[in-house]
Amino acid sequence: MSAYGHPMEREYSSRSLTSAEGSEMGSQFRMESVIYMSSCAATIFIGGLVIVGILLMTLLTALTVMLQSCQSREAGVIESFKYDHCKMESQHAEINNLEAYSLPGFCKEVAVKYIKEGHYMRELNASVSLIENYFNGIRPNDGGHDVVLMDIDDFLPADTLRINPLSYGYNRYGLNDCVREAKHMKHVFLIELYIKLKSNGWPLILLSRKPEKLQDGIVEDLISAGCGGWSKLIMRSNEEMKEDTRDYFLRQKVGIEAEGYHIRGVISSHMDALGGTIITTQNFKLPNPLPVAPPRSIMSD
Repeated sequence: MSAYGHPMEREYSSRSLTSAEGSEMGSQFRMESVIYMSSCAATIFIGGLVIVGILLMTLLTALTVMLQSCQSREAGVIESFKYDHCKMESQHAEINNLEAYSLPGFCKEVAVKYIKEGHYMRELNASVSLIENYFNGIRPNDGGHDVVLMDIDDFLPADTLRINPLSYGYNRYGLNDCVREAKHMKHVFLIELYIKLKSNGWPLILLSRKPEKLQDGIVEDLISAGCGGWSKLIMRSNEEMKEDTRDYFLRQKVGIEAEGYHIRGVISSHMDALGGTIITTQNFKLPNPLPVAPPRSIMSD
């Protein structure tokens, strides 16, 4: 073999060895990069991922429900505060004979909700039932001098004059005017109460804040509504229109007692008509839709 052959053989052998080593290392690298997993292990792994996903979804749902519950609770607390605040303000206005516009502006929204959710009707129904049960349990005596005083401004306000409240339906007022609907229902309840008291033999004295110049129209409306047969109808003279309504009602009640009558009960939704009575007199306060009706709207008719 020539001298030149040995270097070529050595170069070829070197290349072959290098190629063999590279092939062996690549094969080893590829084998080490592959992770073998049996079907059982794969099932367990996938199942674990599913469980983790379910737990995360459950946690997310629970957090969402808790957040909504907190928001609802917070809204409920705010609504409760508004209602309690408006009721307190309304009672203060009634007791002190203040105008309705002295109440906070948001009380109008509270009043609408109070009516729409049926709270007013339930309170009105409970109040009327209490009155009926009381007078059903006793009978008038004292030779016809036991009387019941009724505030007729509750069921004959100016906007329903010359209309029979018993036949006046909801739809005339419109579905959105829930305050007028509530007042209408109070008129219906009180006229029915009037008729029941009269049929049970109770003499009725009717008191109003309205001026005497409206008496003919008031009498006509009372009779058309089926509320006839009263013992006395008292309305305000021109001089009395300048008088505070609390003083007016107190003076009238004192005068009625002085005439020999025994006032067994006073029925009104306004505090000015219920104050200053004799101890033996039962006072029945009817609920009012919030806010209270301004006294001057009655006084100026």
